[in-house]
Amino acid sequence: MKSFVPAPKSSDFPIENLPYGIFSTQQNPQHRIGVAIGEFILDLTTVHSFYPAKYHDVLTADVLNPLMSLGHEAWDEVRNITKNILLEGSELHLDELLKDKALVSMSAAQMHLPVNIGDYTDFYSSIHHATNVGIMFRGKDNALMPNWKHLPVGYHGRASSVVVSGTPIRRPFGQTQPVDGANPVFGPCRLFDFELEVAFFIGGPPTKLGEPVKVDDATKRVFGFVLMNDWSARDIQKWEYVPLGPFTAKNLGTTISPWVIPIAALEPFKVNNFPQDPAPFPYLRHENKFNFDIKLEVDIKSKGVSTTVCRSNYRNLYWTALQQIAHHTVTGCNLKPGDLMASGTISGDASDSFGSMLELSWKGTKSIPLLSGETRKFLQDGDEVVIRGYCQNDQIRIGFGSCSGVVLSATAYE
Repeated sequence: MKSFVPAPKSSDFPIENLPYGIFSTQQNPQHRIGVAIGEFILDLTTVHSFYPAKYHDVLTADVLNPLMSLGHEAWDEVRNITKNILLEGSELHLDELLKDKALVSMSAAQMHLPVNIGDYTDFYSSIHHATNVGIMFRGKDNALMPNWKHLPVGYHGRASSVVVSGTPIRRPFGQTQPVDGANPVFGPCRLFDFELEVAFFIGGPPTKLGEPVKVDDATKRVFGFVLMNDWSARDIQKWEYVPLGPFTAKNLGTTISPWVIPIAALEPFKVNNFPQDPAPFPYLRHENKFNFDIKLEVDIKSKGVSTTVCRSNYRNLYWTALQQIAHHTVTGCNLKPGDLMASGTISGDASDSFGSMLELSWKGTKSIPLLSGETRKFLQDGDEVVIRGYCQNDQIRIGFGSCSGVVLSATAYE
């Protein structure tokens, strides 16, 4: 396939990708659906007449939820039509006036949260991350909790504080216990952290309460993937998480990338699922591959200089997205299009592949050098964290764009 829209080999958005996002421009502030292609955005409101009438309302919506709700057969049809629109010699290619109107430069666009997120669940599915955290706080002999290899551990997060890439994140206030056994104190978080994650959006019609999604049917429920930074206040988290788990240390903001990468674009990069021992219960077993070779990087930018502090890979996840869906719904929990489910921190087995400052600094015992000449154990005010993700082989590169946010200083608490 060759598009008339240029996309060099280094581009995240060739015609084989075609991710969805929501954008606006200064000239047209309406939020609308776009598809990334090279350095441009195909405005679907402008070309919606190229699609069957049954999709017109969906493609002119201001969020992706209506498209997500249609199901995988509709997603495939819309994607194939979009490809044909962008091919050399297409009707759009030959219509100069329409082409100029339909293609918007990314540099002129403002990206928005792509979905009305109803519910958000965060899992804890990287065995290397879970092991590292366990060793730090419980020792090698008790690194993994007894349940960890039997089910995908997770918690329900705060959907209202999920924000799109580029949104600043303010250092939070909270209660902490500076020294074990001492009385708590109240003040700004001192141990502010990023968490490298990948999340996916649920699609298809809503399910009914009491009806689980079988693991073999879960592929029909994955609309697409985004990068995620699950910002974390580690000192607040340590004091508050017993006995019910994460709370205010996690609800201060969660950043996602603006472009939703469809499963179809990731098909060439499927790899074997992570080996599981012991074998999970039958409701969690699936033979089909649903793991992906997504290369992940995290930069910290300070004083105008970026330093890559982590290189990891999505393939390090022990539990697949299909297992996460199956376990999430095994009790009969209902799903809605636009629900967001995240991987948890994705760490590899090498020290430079750890997906959080907690691990990279090994609970603050090591300093991470930055190219600016500074060092870090945790994030400081003014730091910008930039997460990137991409798949690449000899033929194509499928990129996620970036997921970024700047840490703002805590404001005075009145």
